[in-house]
Amino acid sequence: MRHSALGLLAATAALAITASTAHAADLPSRYSPAPAYNALPVFTWTGFYAGLNAGYGWNVGDSRFYDPAFGTVRGSRGGGFVGGAQAGYNYQFGMFVAGVETDLQYAAVGNKGASYGTTYYDGDSDGFFGTIRARAGVAFDRALVYGTGGFAYGDIGGNRGYDPVLGHHTGDEVNWGWTLGGGVEYAITNNFTAKVEGLYVDLDTKDNYVLGGRVNVNRDAEFGVIRAGLNYKFN
Repeated sequence: MRHSALGLLAATAALAITASTAHAADLPSRYSPAPAYNALPVFTWTGFYAGLNAGYGWNVGDSRFYDPAFGTVRGSRGGGFVGGAQAGYNYQFGMFVAGVETDLQYAAVGNKGASYGTTYYDGDSDGFFGTIRARAGVAFDRALVYGTGGFAYGDIGGNRGYDPVLGHHTGDEVNWGWTLGGGVEYAITNNFTAKVEGLYVDLDTKDNYVLGGRVNVNRDAEFGVIRAGLNYKFN
């Protein structure tokens, strides 16, 4: 009889513990769920972009003439405002960024005049040039350091010399050449980037005229450009 009573008591206790555990499982937890972690988007240079730029250009090429009266005469060099627009595409893989860019610029860097005797004749200062370049660099998060180079074209102003036969003469034609440079670009936001860039441009110009022994010996179109730009990057 005693053993039966103890067995009944043990069964009752086990049933009570089971019921209490089940009830506790149904109660709401007193611990709040772990907060969701939303990672900030990582900036990437990959994508198309377009923008504007402005700066200064200076002529470093020589401009030489030959005239029977004065012999070989060297022209002057000049510099001035440069500004225009650019567009391109970047692709980023790891820290490295590669892309292509094209731009078209107004350039007041001609001004290749010449002195004949005691008279100075101005050259044309207005002109334009454009480039089609490759870009490659290293990205440090939102900062990009890059080099660039490729084709160049344009007409940055011709020589204007005075000759008794030819009078004032200037050459207006589009010439082709090459360009090389580099720069630093920084992403202000995920869409807007700002850059500072330097270029050296060399255009393969031709002689202005050959007539009656009067020869434009050399008309180099070589100039440097330093410019700042702002781009909009399309997502």
